[in-house]
Amino acid sequence: MLTTRVTVTVHASDPLSRAGLISHLRHQPTIDFVPEHDDGVRGDPAVAVMLADRIDEPTTAELRRLLRGRDQRVVLVARELREPDLLSVVEYGVRAIIWRHQATEQRLLNAVHSAARGEGELPPDLVSRLLNQVGRLQRATAAGTGTGGAVPLFGMAPREVDVLRLLAEGLDTRQISEKLAYSERTVKNILHSLMTRLQLTNRAHAVAYALREGYI
Repeated sequence: MLTTRVTVTVHASDPLSRAGLISHLRHQPTIDFVPEHDDGVRGDPAVAVMLADRIDEPTTAELRRLLRGRDQRVVLVARELREPDLLSVVEYGVRAIIWRHQATEQRLLNAVHSAARGEGELPPDLVSRLLNQVGRLQRATAAGTGTGGAVPLFGMAPREVDVLRLLAEGLDTRQISEKLAYSERTVKNILHSLMTRLQLTNRAHAVAYALREGYI
């Protein structure tokens, strides 16, 4: 039986969807709601429930806002998630994911309490997809270890940041290799490994990602 009280805020771009989520949880005796724009007035809520049809730029910006510098857990109620999106939301720190069509009162309540305890919760089909994607990324990471240095599964290694910073300054492969005392092949391998691991389409996309995420 769930007895611990949890403070919750609900976020959705559509007011009707937000009202629907609130109605699912409002009568639960262990849930205390905090208004969406009351952040900091009564302390940060323990759990943020966020509804998103898809993971786009506004959604990722909101996730970063919710998780930046806070001891707050996020439950994501999603209509669809592509595999790169799944890795992104896990990297951002989302604790639990529920498919929108499966978001019953009991599932939402269980997910909120799991997140509040610091536990994770995923639908079985997402667990399988996540494991498959992580396996592919680990193989891509292993393939890139010949460039030297540890390569993280998520995020960027310092040497990757160094390469992208110079790329953002307009240097080409030869100039980057001279600056960093790498061979041109090593520079190319670093970029290829990075773009494969993070599902980035080209060098410009990699630079844009690094800028957006605050690496450079």
